[in-house]
Amino acid sequence: MRANYCSLKSLRIYSIPFTGLKLGKHQFEYEITDAFFDEFEYSLVKKANLKCLVEMEKQETMLILNFDIKGHIFANCDRCLAPYPQPVDIREQQIAKFGGEDADEDEEIIILTKNDHEIDVSGLIYEYINVALPLTTVCIDEGMTPYCDKEMLNSLSKLSVNPDPDEIDPRWDVLKKLN
Repeated sequence: MRANYCSLKSLRIYSIPFTGLKLGKHQFEYEITDAFFDEFEYSLVKKANLKCLVEMEKQETMLILNFDIKGHIFANCDRCLAPYPQPVDIREQQIAKFGGEDADEDEEIIILTKNDHEIDVSGLIYEYINVALPLTTVCIDEGMTPYCDKEMLNSLSKLSVNPDPDEIDPRWDVLKKLN
């Protein structure tokens, strides 16, 4: 994977210039808010309040980037449709190696050429956050939080085919006869 440079000016703050840095660990902190996700056209996340700490260890032949992202993503509950804050706690690591133009391509490692002087971490941050999203988003402690739409849950309960979870739907009896 080649180092990607962001072309959008608002994402330029996520480019870390490594050329003038001494060997060792360096820390960078970012606020990830709605404006960050506005720059990605098809983003699943629209609203967020996150802190991202990037610890970069510069070595002779590589950069080791450790990401620690914490905060909340504002999601809509898949049951009651109400917006609620989904907690996020992400820890990831990315390695970037200094190599030539003809360096072997590796999906897991970013290759930096002699012409690269900075590394853009906006794409990595975006990817880590989106991958961390649960497949099903539901209010924590459904019905017990101030975010949960209790009226919607009551309506769903009334419309439920089988309000008693221990009762078996009689339509399955036909399939049982096939055995």
